[in-house]
Amino acid sequence: MSSSTRTVRAGRRTVALHRPDKPFLPGAPDGDATGDRGGTYTKGDLFDYYRSVAPFMVPHLRGRPLMLERHPDGLSGPRFMQKDTPGHYPDWITRAEVPKQGGTVTHTVCDDSASLLYLADQACVTLHRWLSRAGRIDRPDRMVFDLDPAGEGTPEEVFGPVREAARLVGELLDQVGLPSAVMTTGSRGLHVVVPVNGRHHVDDVRDFAKEVAELLAAAHPDRLTTAARKKDRGERLYLDVQRNGYAQTAVAPFSVRARPGAPVAVPIAWEQLDDPATHAARWALADALEQARADPWAGLLRSPRALGPARRKLRALRGA
Repeated sequence: MSSSTRTVRAGRRTVALHRPDKPFLPGAPDGDATGDRGGTYTKGDLFDYYRSVAPFMVPHLRGRPLMLERHPDGLSGPRFMQKDTPGHYPDWITRAEVPKQGGTVTHTVCDDSASLLYLADQACVTLHRWLSRAGRIDRPDRMVFDLDPAGEGTPEEVFGPVREAARLVGELLDQVGLPSAVMTTGSRGLHVVVPVNGRHHVDDVRDFAKEVAELLAAAHPDRLTTAARKKDRGERLYLDVQRNGYAQTAVAPFSVRARPGAPVAVPIAWEQLDDPATHAARWALADALEQARADPWAGLLRSPRALGPARRKLRALRGA
């Protein structure tokens, strides 16, 4: 092996990291992202982060088709959104053949830490996952509300309305008997995530999420909207439920985002929304592992629910 390659053990596998010193992600412009050390993150830094966070991240990926966001030359180079698994991937990488209009797509599935490290070596910065598993591809076991702020500004400046909207979504879900959790996106907004029992068709899950969003937008028309077109939103926060459609994806927990400062999408506890320091890009590659070890979603994913009782309660609220 040349000095530009190193290998690590990951379970039963040995995974190679090529060109670990290659500059990959710049630090935040002013070093203002919490956890951002400034300077430049290398490909080796990305690889080592995914190696350390794998025990916490892989359970959120296992069995799920992925869309991979790859940056072979780092943030300064071209970006590739990869669905089909290349033929050169090793045979121990799990594949999932998924129906699409006019054919199929063979997605990559990350079932173990070796697979995650292999993807990091392939310059995969961000992993976007399906909300269903390969064996029941049209029966999601996650529902996601993507809270997308209006307007421009720093993550801190635009986060106030996101924080408020997340609380409103969580409170309504609690009213109808559904547990929920919140996750930073590493970008500008938050995801509110609901574990469902995997028995409902994807269209039913999307329609339920749409009913929740519409009820909230009707109750808070000056602050919230379900308008898909930006020109129709004005200064209102967009309650986006489109990620619940078939073949849609959501950024996976603990994924690094391809942005200056290397922010990370991390699960947080609801109480952390009260912390003024919390915002969508609060955690970075340098300190996300500490948040992972805190296990803010402890127990949530073991409590999936059916949507039938929740739908009846929701429609009662709409008629009230």
